[in-house]
Amino acid sequence: MPLLTITTTYSPATDLGYLLVKHPDKLREVDLTCGKAYVFFPEATKERCTATLLIDVDSVSLTRRGENPSLADYVSDRSYAASSFLAVALSRVFRSAMTGVCKDKPELATAKLPLEIGITALPCRGGEEMVRRLFEPLGYAVASSGALWADENFPEWGMSPYLNVTLQHNNLVMKDVLTHLYVLIPVLDDEKHYYIGDDEVKKLVEHGVGWLDKHPERELITRRYLGGRGGLVREAREQIGPTEVEEPVEEQTPETKVEEKLSLNRLRIDYVVKTLSSLKDTVKSVVDLGCGEGKLLVALAMTQHFNKLAGLDVALRPLQIAKYKLRKALRSSHPYSTTGNPDAFVQLYHGSATYRDARIEGFDAAVATEVIEHLDPYRLDMFEKVVFGRVHPCCVIVTTPNIEFNAKFVDMKTKFRHRDHQFEWTRAEFVSWCQAISAKYDYKTVISGIGDEDVSVGTPTQGCVFVR
Repeated sequence: MPLLTITTTYSPATDLGYLLVKHPDKLREVDLTCGKAYVFFPEATKERCTATLLIDVDSVSLTRRGENPSLADYVSDRSYAASSFLAVALSRVFRSAMTGVCKDKPELATAKLPLEIGITALPCRGGEEMVRRLFEPLGYAVASSGALWADENFPEWGMSPYLNVTLQHNNLVMKDVLTHLYVLIPVLDDEKHYYIGDDEVKKLVEHGVGWLDKHPERELITRRYLGGRGGLVREAREQIGPTEVEEPVEEQTPETKVEEKLSLNRLRIDYVVKTLSSLKDTVKSVVDLGCGEGKLLVALAMTQHFNKLAGLDVALRPLQIAKYKLRKALRSSHPYSTTGNPDAFVQLYHGSATYRDARIEGFDAAVATEVIEHLDPYRLDMFEKVVFGRVHPCCVIVTTPNIEFNAKFVDMKTKFRHRDHQFEWTRAEFVSWCQAISAKYDYKTVISGIGDEDVSVGTPTQGCVFVR
């Protein structure tokens, strides 16, 4: 029978009963879809208290519920292993504690406790090393009985996949412990007894708040929890958001090296901020398409002219750096949202402006600085349809390199300023594109040069403000 113990030496230790909403002197029985759960306290003193969760899985009843059960269905480890049945029982039996509620002693819900968790017969695909990879980054000390032979008399059967695991943490809230176990026990087992669908994405995102986005094994956890279903994994990835970054180091691309003497990036940001600030009476929300490391978002936030900002980028690494920069600039732990909070001041989204995306609709202005030249021609057409046709904001600002000015960069060794550029336009080509957009989607255009102008080749960057 799957068995899990939670032990504390918090004083008084018997407060564990209040926190788990289970009386230490009584045996509690709870009906589950897979059988029954029992909660009891083998020890309960002021110095040390242990709560035990025992699951009696009725495998015969479960098998008979399915269609056309075979003899093989009756032979499994589900009655003995700490599987997803145990995780479900945790959420059912300790529901209040998992949601961070303690009715009789509310202060216990947020108290950081010394805890020891014991799990017997835990299936570990990946062995003890996998247990350490999952729990040690969360601050747990991991001890296990070590892998044993499946049967000493038959060494050819190999090592047993089951471990008796002990986890210790000296300073953790009970809610966090239970959510860690709820997610990671099925991940270790890598097998769920129920259908994996959209609801499982919601559960993973909900129970992963505050730790999963920072976990070094978040990709493995997400993939295993969702059974390797690609669509669900991608959806969860997007909702969880970019990986936490503590001290990002900006990488200098060939493009920035070429342009750094001219400070073109700074000039482009100033151009966009000045333009949007002049429209502050009508433009209150801005989405930066291809926001990169968030420099423009920080500059716009500092003006205090706007009540809603968002950044969208196809790459996770720049979004990680943008998150760090926004947090530092706004001096807040939560200056952004990636999971659908419409009231957040700044939101960061992982995605592309070449696909319809309801998250970027409804903004007064959209900005794409040095973005379109990275797109293949057929994707440029999709960009136009999404931004000008679907999103259709009252103002769009686009900047792109002027290829004629490349002759002035003596250090350039390639045709374009960046190896990822699919094209770079002359001034005439850019004007032609802007005029076609204007006529098709009913915008007026103001085309400008950005940077010092050369009489023969123009400015290094060219920009256009589209006003509906």
